[in-house]
Amino acid sequence: MAYGFGRFQITRVLRDTSRMNKISKTLVTLVLLVAFGAAAYFSVFKTARLENGTPGDASTGPLSGLAGKLTGAVAVQEVSGLIALDVEPYFQDIRVQKRLAELGFRVKATRVGSRDMAARVAKEGPEFFYASGVVAGNQIADAAKKANIATTLVSPVYTPMVIASWAPIAKILASNGMAQQASAGVWSVDLPKLTQTMLDKKRWKDLKDPQGYDVGKSVLVSTTDVRKSNSAAMYLALTAYAVNGNEMVTDREAALKAANTVLGLFKRQGYQENYVNGNFDDYAAIGIGKTPMAFIYENQIVSYALAKKGLGDGMVLLYPQPTLFNKVVFVATNARAKQLGDALATDTALQRLAVEFGFRIADTGFFVQAAKGVGLTVDERVTQVIDPPSFELMAQMIETITQGMAQ
Repeated sequence: MAYGFGRFQITRVLRDTSRMNKISKTLVTLVLLVAFGAAAYFSVFKTARLENGTPGDASTGPLSGLAGKLTGAVAVQEVSGLIALDVEPYFQDIRVQKRLAELGFRVKATRVGSRDMAARVAKEGPEFFYASGVVAGNQIADAAKKANIATTLVSPVYTPMVIASWAPIAKILASNGMAQQASAGVWSVDLPKLTQTMLDKKRWKDLKDPQGYDVGKSVLVSTTDVRKSNSAAMYLALTAYAVNGNEMVTDREAALKAANTVLGLFKRQGYQENYVNGNFDDYAAIGIGKTPMAFIYENQIVSYALAKKGLGDGMVLLYPQPTLFNKVVFVATNARAKQLGDALATDTALQRLAVEFGFRIADTGFFVQAAKGVGLTVDERVTQVIDPPSFELMAQMIETITQGMAQ
């Protein structure tokens, strides 16, 4: 009995020892696999960084080579620049920030007036400028050229200049041969005729069939301060075209003459908001009494309609004939910023998010359908479009208006 009992004990001990050895071997194997995997991962990561830049720097896009294939990761790097007020809400949108991060960008954007951007161009200055208008974009590119800084320009989004108005106003303009209804809520307005009516200092009650707005208020289009705002500069360009025989000014003499002719259209408005948002806010919040006609970017009224699921009662959209496209111009000063500009212009997700802020994109059909989705009809193909004068002539006209308003 004793011998049998002892053999049983020895056998059990041997079995337990074997089991412990197996567990130990398994644990050792797991530890070695984890260590090997970690070493391989960091080795690949380091290789990717060396391939994309200096050691320790994150790349501006997906990890290259084996690292990208193994991890599928995107190293995010900050890109800093200046943006116009028009696109600030877009960059603040969490969906835009998320998509940019997926593409490898963390954008640090500071809002600055588009006309003030050119003065910020410097060797160690902003990596990009996202300016409202071709004139501002060209100013930035010209300043960069003088500073020996190479730039690339792209226009990811654009918007026509329009007049936000009201149904009674549109009907009065139509009765006086200045407007035509294109579709429900959308009208075209003859800019030269409207400009001449304003220059003649007509009042609404002086016009034919003024029912609905039979008031002594002067017929004027409300704008922002032309000394500070791009949208008002676009209005100056359009009215200068109208008084220059329906020709864009191309020389200094014609520019100064046109500016002096339309000076009253700005001076007689009284107080003007510095930024286009203030002008539109007065139109939308206070109504026809304060702002019968407001010169704005189309994207403002479209984004308003998208947010509110339609326009307010009586709101209508007037498309000047002709009008101007306001291109939002992205100026990159290095390769990393150029990649960001290309993404803004070509990435489908980023482009469609821009439509939610009222901007037109290359896919016009998507823009039109988005507007129709909230009951807003827009002019699908804006064809009567002119280009603004050179930025030198625009600067001279703005200076003329500035001096005239100070007198």
